[in-house]
Amino acid sequence: MLKRAMGIACIMSVAATSASADDYPTRDIRMIVPWAAGGGTDGIVRKITDLTEETLPGTMYVENIEGGMSGNGLIQLINANADGYTLGALTYDSVVTVPWQDMLSGYSVDKMDLIARITSEPDALIVPDESEYEDFDELIAAAKESPGEIRAGIQNMGARTHLTLLQLMDATGADFKLVSYPGGAAPQKEALLNGEIDFAITSLGDFASLINGGDARGLLEFTDVQSESFPEIPPVSEYDLDVQMGSFIILAAPAGTPEDVLDKLESAYQEAYESDEFQEWLVDVGVTPNWLGSDDVTEWVKETQEEIFATMEDLQEQGIIEE
Repeated sequence: MLKRAMGIACIMSVAATSASADDYPTRDIRMIVPWAAGGGTDGIVRKITDLTEETLPGTMYVENIEGGMSGNGLIQLINANADGYTLGALTYDSVVTVPWQDMLSGYSVDKMDLIARITSEPDALIVPDESEYEDFDELIAAAKESPGEIRAGIQNMGARTHLTLLQLMDATGADFKLVSYPGGAAPQKEALLNGEIDFAITSLGDFASLINGGDARGLLEFTDVQSESFPEIPPVSEYDLDVQMGSFIILAAPAGTPEDVLDKLESAYQEAYESDEFQEWLVDVGVTPNWLGSDDVTEWVKETQEEIFATMEDLQEQGIIEE
């Protein structure tokens, strides 16, 4: 009798799970952005999530949980129930910096199911509009003439923008004063406008509002492809430098989320991604759309980690970054 009761309970549990997956979603979906409000990642995730909400019943809302180079938000994401009601946005630091520096004990991207990559964009070097440096050559020449005096605004020490600047200094022989602004692009913007730094390194999308408003200028992008949104800003390859680095946004759920729920989320986000509204909006804010579905982005992340980890090990051996 006990075995029969247990069997019936098991069947009912499976049926309930299946039914809940078929009806998904039945309540609000929380999207964690592990960076401050007002930055580039926050704006992009909010925009696509608002559009995705139109194809799913219920409400989707974004919650900013900053700190720890995205680590604070990641903790909540990987510890959430794997039911599709807590999602998260991953950036370079979530995929590279946090696992590389072992900032979260036991953390791994394997503890998440990746839904899709929606953007990938190179870093850029951005100055205030009134900057005395008209182009990249002038900035490098000034840095060599006055080593350690020109202030470079990066995000977290050891994070992507820090690595970009280290590679730039190694490639050019220029020496800048590093000023760190944890929390993403929002505090970098304020620092640039307030004159605390002479230039910032992050994506053009992060500073698009300032560039389009005439408050900032891009001197170059760390890529070998000319930007369509900002055709006046040259790629670094025009200066015969092989320094290419950038960010991306990946949407994820806790590992073990039901496959049919993940399929619904991927389909809904892809529909929002392909909409004219989102594509046109990305061009307006200077961001490069770059979709990879669940299977492809999972493989891409593995390859990206292997490549960048190898680069960081090489920089350690050269003494450019500390172990």
